[in-house]
Amino acid sequence: MPEFLIKADHSLFLFLNGIHSPVTDPLFFWGTKSLVWLPFYLLLLCFVIRQYGWNTVWILIMAALMITVSDQLSNFFKDWIARPRPSHEHSLTGVHLVNGYKGGLYGFYSAHASSNMALAVYLLILLRHPFRWFPLVMMGYAIFMSYTRIYLGVHYPGDILAGWLAGAVLGWIAGQLCGFLLHRLQNGSGRDAVQGV
Repeated sequence: MPEFLIKADHSLFLFLNGIHSPVTDPLFFWGTKSLVWLPFYLLLLCFVIRQYGWNTVWILIMAALMITVSDQLSNFFKDWIARPRPSHEHSLTGVHLVNGYKGGLYGFYSAHASSNMALAVYLLILLRHPFRWFPLVMMGYAIFMSYTRIYLGVHYPGDILAGWLAGAVLGWIAGQLCGFLLHRLQNGSGRDAVQGV
């Protein structure tokens, strides 16, 4: 990566990571954990079941494969690029950490950003919008989950942007494949059931 991009990434990280307070520390520390979002995931599941019924099982299988691929690709690039996280970059001073959390050694690119963006794109392709603001809610969710990683000091903005790109591609591919599968399962009787196919 060119030196000027690295410096810009560091500067933007320090600016964003520097916006913190004791009040918001617990919000972002717990907000980055997937288990906390279980009620939200269950609500999304209800929307999927309402639209697809028993075919929801195929949507869940594809989602599980998509998240697995997202995580494994991220791990591959982390080991290959070997770029230390801000929390492990000794030359970077003033990094705000929460509860001593540092994450693994390498950070490019963010699995959180990739997996959550993949889920957002995937559901936006497959679901008829359950309510008017559904796209904004899904994108807001993906952005918040990604931003927590900068706030906690474990990812640079560049890690997040690369994760978003990878996640969006994976979500689109998984959405198209799952839509094609559902279309075939419905034997052409639900041509309008899958958005974007």
